[in-house]
Formats: sequence, structure tokens, C-alpha cells
Amino acid sequence: METTTLSTKYQLVLPKALRESMNFKPGQRFMVRASEHGIEMLPCEPVSALRGFLEGADTCLDDIRTRDDRV
Repeated sequence: METTTLSTKYQLVLPKALRESMNFKPGQRFMVRASEHGIEMLPCEPVSALRGFLEGADTCLDDIRTRDDRV
């Protein structure tokens, strides 16, 4: 486990080994939130990364809901 230090500008530098293993790039955005044990950083994925993730999914909902079921 490596450590880092919070700068006077409240910035952290991610250790090189972590950046390389996670394939982080300069300018990459992260969602940051407080958790029970500290801080979580989750990389934000561009919308284009979602393309095709539902490929092959059955989008027919006729058997679940019909027009008469709408409220």
C-alpha cells in the first residue's frame, strides 16, 4: 500500500503504480463521495463507453405491459 499527501491546495497525487494499474489518464474525471471508512473515488465513464452494453437484450415489453395498463 502506498501513501500520498494532501497539498496546501487540497490536491492529492495518485501514486504512479496505482495510475498505471487502473489505466487512469490525465484529465479523467471522478465521482467522489464520503463512505463509512473514508473517501471513495469512482472514475466517470463517458456516455460513449455505454454504447452496446445492452446488445442482445430483449426490449419487447408487450408481455409485461400493454397500452390498456397505462395510468
